[in-house]
Amino acid sequence: MFGNVRAWSRRHERSAAALRVAPLAALCAGLTVPYAVAAPSSQLPGVALYLALSAALLAPLLWVSRPVASFAVVALVSFGQWLGGTAPLLANLAVLIALYAVAFRCAFRWALAALLVTELGVLLALVGWDNPTLGMFTSGSILVVAVWLTGLYAGTRRRYLEGLEERAERAERERDQQARMAAAAERARIARELHDVVAHHVSVMVVQADGAAYAMDGDVEQARQAVGTISATGRAALAEMRRLVGVLRENEAESTDYTPQPGLGQLEELVRGSAVPARLRVEGAPAPLPEGQQLTVYRIVQEALTNTLKHGGAGARATVELDYTGLDLLVRVTDDGRGAAAGSSGGHGLIGMRERAGMYGGAVSAGPRPGGGFEVLARLPMATAA
Repeated sequence: MFGNVRAWSRRHERSAAALRVAPLAALCAGLTVPYAVAAPSSQLPGVALYLALSAALLAPLLWVSRPVASFAVVALVSFGQWLGGTAPLLANLAVLIALYAVAFRCAFRWALAALLVTELGVLLALVGWDNPTLGMFTSGSILVVAVWLTGLYAGTRRRYLEGLEERAERAERERDQQARMAAAAERARIARELHDVVAHHVSVMVVQADGAAYAMDGDVEQARQAVGTISATGRAALAEMRRLVGVLRENEAESTDYTPQPGLGQLEELVRGSAVPARLRVEGAPAPLPEGQQLTVYRIVQEALTNTLKHGGAGARATVELDYTGLDLLVRVTDDGRGAAAGSSGGHGLIGMRERAGMYGGAVSAGPRPGGGFEVLARLPMATAA
């Protein structure tokens, strides 16, 4: 429960600070009003001044989220009261409340300055009294110092508890990070296992396929057995792949999603549905590409359009070009936005593009255009097409 209260106090610091002093301010006001109500009509002008001064002293306490300013206002009102020759009021306790707030919330230099100002106020108040004594000043000073020390202690304890909570939160974050690193290492190990399992099964399938090809004319039964082995091995490889890939998924929903990955057929829909105004241009006759390479092109265009949206600025427009006329497929995404912002963002989008292109022997370059805007250029060999 207390942890929830502290968390709420941190989120609503000003409201929490006002609630801390509101009961004391209400007590002072509650003791002041009965005097005004019971006063005879002949004393009403004095009562009005009494109430006005009390309100001026108590109201700044609600601004205690700015303790130095609140204390300064209360001290100035008290000083004006002393200059006007008005006797001390019950509401002058606001000085002590404001002093406590400064000692509780502010640096020591501000707390010490507030203490010295309050001690000066005690001295000035005693000057107006008849026959002031050293004992009276000592008693007042003891009360002031006690309030000041209480505020210092409470503030120190609050900062100590906040430090403990911060260290606990930091330790929790470190544990979470270590858990994520351990999970990432485990996923990497599983990925290596997946590679080994699939590579083994595919090797068996290739050997059996070669055997079936040789035996097809001379020994039909042997060829049939080889084809059966290929079928069984393929099913086993697929089952192992789904089982291991399911472990690599981030959540349960992804592990059961067998929707085909997007490719070049969905590229026009991607460009047309982008949040950035964009158009698609294709040069040359589209060549057949493997599904994985099509997915690479799709993701590069998707990430480039996302960069334009993030960094191109308002009104930026993009152009997506696919060029099949050479030995390599050229994927060029240009925009007329701010240009340099995307290249200096520090994100992982461009790194991901280069990693995807590198899987197929390609390369990605990105940077501001001389005439303004930003360009992403990917070059993917089409020799991998089958």
